[in-house]
Amino acid sequence: MKKIKKRGLSTTHIIILSFLCAIFIGSGLLALPISTNTGQSVSYIDALFTATTATCVTGLVTLPTVTTWNVFGQAVILLLIQVGGLGIITVMAGLMLALHRKIGLKDSQLIVDAFNINSRSGLSNFIKKVILGTLIVEGIGALLYLPVFLPEFGVKGIWISIFNSVSAFCNAGIDIIAENSLCAYVTNPWVNGVTSALIILGGLGYIVWWDILRVLKEVKKRKWKCFQKLTLHSKIVLSATAVLIFGGAIAIFALEYNNPLTLQGYSLFDKMQIAFFQSVTTRTAGFSTIPQENLTDSTAILCLLLMFIGGSPVGTAGGIKTVTIVVLLATAYATIRNQNETSLFGRNLSRQAVRKAVAVTCMSFLIVFVSTVLLSAFTDASALDILYETVSATATVGLTRNLTPLLTLWGKIVIIATMYLGRIGPISLAIAFQSKKEITNNIKNPTEEISVG
Repeated sequence: MKKIKKRGLSTTHIIILSFLCAIFIGSGLLALPISTNTGQSVSYIDALFTATTATCVTGLVTLPTVTTWNVFGQAVILLLIQVGGLGIITVMAGLMLALHRKIGLKDSQLIVDAFNINSRSGLSNFIKKVILGTLIVEGIGALLYLPVFLPEFGVKGIWISIFNSVSAFCNAGIDIIAENSLCAYVTNPWVNGVTSALIILGGLGYIVWWDILRVLKEVKKRKWKCFQKLTLHSKIVLSATAVLIFGGAIAIFALEYNNPLTLQGYSLFDKMQIAFFQSVTTRTAGFSTIPQENLTDSTAILCLLLMFIGGSPVGTAGGIKTVTIVVLLATAYATIRNQNETSLFGRNLSRQAVRKAVAVTCMSFLIVFVSTVLLSAFTDASALDILYETVSATATVGLTRNLTPLLTLWGKIVIIATMYLGRIGPISLAIAFQSKKEITNNIKNPTEEISVG
């Protein structure tokens, strides 16, 4: 007689539903007249779009944030960004710790799944460090913005500094400065530098932070050997991040050098900082200092790749992640070399890691493909502009070639769904591969060779 198992919501379902709850609560608040500058409510679809882009830390907006929403509306958006960037499960766990409640077995599994980490040990300390580290970095970022925004905007500059710091660290790309993002600060090295630093720190991932701090404490002398002491994960993240940022900046600098609509009229230093910022912001941040529609087609295609890859795991960035693309490339290289194992930095990678990398990439590509086809059916725009929009939504980037404000009702619905799936899709797949299930059938199917490639 078979035992009937009591089925409840899995941790994956809880994480997925928690994002939905935050989005619908946020959209309800933003749809109220008290959230707008005019005192009149916006259409619900625009409120839903704004709540989704904030919770999914994307940055695509159908209505200008600075002119549409008042302080209350902006505060709702900022709260959604913070919750979406940290993760709803993290915020809930933080509240439990603040109330001196013990994190139970189910709650600890939620945290493990939400961050896609491999151990339950020290979770309380991990959550405390994540929340405290986030608040410290965002606080420092806000203070660093003040010398620019306080003289320019007066007391309002304090609120702008806080909002911009949280948005940059969470890789959200939403600002309350101007309708054209940070274009007014295109040649301001301080704003560019602070914003880039916040984006990179958020995109590196928390476990890389702790690993770097651990090594710096352990290595008293010969600091140049710190890299050797890092974990394999940190080595992959730091190496891939450096290659993508600097490689992307060099490529953008070369491709846009003589473009009269972007870099041509600037000094050599300004060209370098504009190209660097463009490379950084495509790592799912979404701020722009140059209009994306002015980029050459070759640069836009390069940015598509950078956006699709995105940041690194266990951080605030989106995309398929740096570790994923490195694992795929290393596996391809090992296959070409006819090697049985995939190795990096003298360590073999587990087969599970390779399978997860393939699964996450395939699912993200599928989301991009389906959303591109659907958006093409509902939108009269060029194929490049549509693809730029869908990749930006899937990877939760927020950069647009001025297509978002022109979206039709069905176009908005497509992008809302794409942003949501992009935020929870790859994560859910990774969790599904990580979860341990009972083996109900020990019989293995026979193996048969097929032709591939």
